Amino acid sequence: MIPTEDASARKRHIEEKLQQEQETLSFIRESLEKSDQLTKNMVSILSSFESRLMQLENSIIPVHKQTENLQRLQDNVEKTLSCLDHVISYYHVAKDTEKIIKEGPAGRLEEYLNCMAKIQKAVEYFQDNNPDSPELNRVKFLFEKGKESLESEFRNLLTRHCKAVPPVIILDLIAGDDEIETSEDPSLNLLPENILQDLTCISMWLVEYGRNLDFMNVYYQIRSNQLDRTIKGLKEHFRKNSSSSGVLYSPAIQNKRKDTPSKKAIKRPVFIPGTIRKAQNLLKQYSQHGLDGKKGVSNLAPTEGKEDILDSEIDSYIHCVSAFVKLAQIEYQLLTGIIPEHHQKKTFDSLIQEALDGLMVEGESIVSTARRAIMRHDYSAVLTIFPILKHLKQMKQEFDQVLQGTAASTKNKLPVLITSMETTGAKALEEFADSIKSDPDKEYNMPKDGTVHELTSNAILFLQQLLDFQETASAMLASQETGSSTSTYNFEFSRRLLSNYICKILGNLQLNLHSKAKVYEDTALGAVFLLNNFNYILKSLEKSELIQLVAVTQKNADKTYKAHIDEQLHIYQRSWVKVTSPINENNMPAIQPGTKLKDKERQAIKDRFKAFNDGLEELCKIQKSWAIPDKEQRDKIRRAQKENVTGVYSNFWQKYANVPFTKNTEKYIKYRVEQVEDMIEKLFDTSA
Repeated sequence: MIPTEDASARKRHIEEKLQQEQETLSFIRESLEKSDQLTKNMVSILSSFESRLMQLENSIIPVHKQTENLQRLQDNVEKTLSCLDHVISYYHVAKDTEKIIKEGPAGRLEEYLNCMAKIQKAVEYFQDNNPDSPELNRVKFLFEKGKESLESEFRNLLTRHCKAVPPVIILDLIAGDDEIETSEDPSLNLLPENILQDLTCISMWLVEYGRNLDFMNVYYQIRSNQLDRTIKGLKEHFRKNSSSSGVLYSPAIQNKRKDTPSKKAIKRPVFIPGTIRKAQNLLKQYSQHGLDGKKGVSNLAPTEGKEDILDSEIDSYIHCVSAFVKLAQIEYQLLTGIIPEHHQKKTFDSLIQEALDGLMVEGESIVSTARRAIMRHDYSAVLTIFPILKHLKQMKQEFDQVLQGTAASTKNKLPVLITSMETTGAKALEEFADSIKSDPDKEYNMPKDGTVHELTSNAILFLQQLLDFQETASAMLASQETGSSTSTYNFEFSRRLLSNYICKILGNLQLNLHSKAKVYEDTALGAVFLLNNFNYILKSLEKSELIQLVAVTQKNADKTYKAHIDEQLHIYQRSWVKVTSPINENNMPAIQPGTKLKDKERQAIKDRFKAFNDGLEELCKIQKSWAIPDKEQRDKIRRAQKENVTGVYSNFWQKYANVPFTKNTEKYIKYRVEQVEDMIEKLFDTSA
C-alpha cells in the first residue's frame, strides 16, 4: 500500500499540473480568437485598398494616354520643323556659298571643299524632290563653277610649283645613293608638302564627285614639261662646262665626299670623260714620238676642240640617261599620291614620253653620225657608240623596272636603240677589219725613215680602246654572227669572240705591212720598217691586256712576233754584206811575208779598202736617217753590227794596215776600228 501522504502529495501535484494545462489552453484559445480578429481586419483593409487602386487606375489611364498622344504630337512637330529647316537650308546654300565659290579655293581649300559638299547635296536634293525648281539651276551653276575653279587651282598649283631641278642637284642625285641621306636630298621634294596635300585633295574630289579626269591630262602635261626642261637643263650645263675637266657637284656633296668615305662605289654613270680625246691624243702621241720619243711618220693632228665637244656630248648623253631613270622613278612616286591607282600607269606613260623620245632621238642622232663617219671610213667614230651602249645596257634593268606597266611601244624604245647601236658598231668593227687588210700601199704615205706606220698605230689604239668595252664589243660581234646579243652567252664565249676579232685584225695588219714593205726600193729599209711595226705591235700587246686576249686564240703570239722581228733583223743585216764582203778573208789576196808586193796585189788591197770605205760611208749616210724608236731594238742592232763589221774589219786592218801597198795611206786606210764602231753607233740617229 502506498502511504496516504504520498498519495495526497501526488494528487496535489497532478491537480496543479492540470490547472496549469487548463490555463495554457485558455491562453491559446484567446490567442486564436485575437488572430482571427486581426485577419478579418487585414482582409477588410486589403479589400478597401484594392477598391481604391481600381478607382485610381480608372482615373490615371485616360490621363496617360492623353499625355502619350501629346508627346507624339510634339515629336512630330519637332521633326517637321527639323525637316523644314533642312529643306529651307538647301534654298540658302546658293546664297551662303556663292561668295566663296566666286573667290576660288586659293588659300582655303578645306573651306572651299566643304562648300562644294553643301552645293552637291543641294543639287541631289532638288534633283530628287523638285527638279523643276529654279534653285536647282542655280546650285548646278555654282557646282560647275566650283569644279572649274578646282581644276584651275590644280593647274595653277602645279604650274607655280613645278620647277626644273638644277643640274648640280641632278648630278648629285645620280652620283650614288649612298653618298647622301634621303632626308638631305632636295631633289626628292619636287613639290612642297602642303602643295602636295592640296593637289591630292583636289584630285580625290574631282575623281569622286567631279566625275572629271581631265585634270590628269593637265598633270602629265605640266610634269612632262618640267621633266623635259630638267633634262635639257642638264644638257645645257654640260654644254657650258664642256671645257672643264670634271663635273660640278653641289658644295654639300663636295664636303660630304671629303669628310665621309663612301661605303659603296659609284655605279652611275660608267663613262669616263675623255674617251675619244684620249684616243686621239694617244694616236697623235704615238704617231709623233713612237715608243721612246723618236719622231714617227703619221700626220694625224686632231682638233682638240672638236674632241672636247664630242666628249662633252657623250658625257652629257650618258648622264642624261641616268638622270631620266632617276627622275622617272621620283615622278612615279609623286604621281602615286595624286593620280588614282587605275590611271597611274597610263598617266606615267604619257608623262615620260617627251623626255624619253628626246633621249631616243638624240641616241639615234649619235648612231646616224657614227654611221655617216663609218661610211667615210672614219672607224674611230664607233668609239662614240661604245661608252653609250655600255651604259644603256647597264641601265636597261632599271629602265625596265621604271617602265613597268607602260605601253609596249614605250618599253621597246630602249631595246630598239640598243639594237641600232649594236648593228652599227658591228658593221664598223667588220669594216675596220677589212680596211686594215685593204689599206692601199701608197708610196707617199710610207714613213721615209721606216718607223711605225699610221695604220699600225691606229689599229693598235683601236684595239686598246676595245679593252674598256670588252662585253659591249663582244655583244656587237655576236649580233653579227647570230643576230642576237651575247647577253645569253657566257664569259668565255664572249672573250673568245673578241680574241678571234683581235687576231683577225692583227693578221690583216701583218699581211698589209708585208705588202707595204715592198714599196721600199731598199730591202733593208723595208726590213727596218717591218721590224719597227712588229716590235711596236708586240710592245703594245704586252703593255695592255691585249696579249691575254690574243692568247685565248693564239697561245704563243709573243714568240711569233719575236721570231718575225729576228727575221727582219737578219734581212737588214744582209745590207752590210757589200761592206764586209770585200774585206772577208776569202777575198783577201795571198801575200807572202817579207816579199815585195806585185802591182796586182797592191791594187787588190787598194780596191778592198776603197770598197769597204765607200760601202761604210754610203750605208752610214743612208741609214743614219732611218729610225728605230725602240731603244732596246736600236741597241741590239748596233751591237750586232759592231760585232759583225768591226770583227771582219779588225782582222783586215791588222793584216794590211802596215803593208806598203800605197804611198797615200790616208786615202785608203781612212778609219780605225774605233772610228768604225763610232760610225755604227750613230746609225738611226738623225741628231748625230
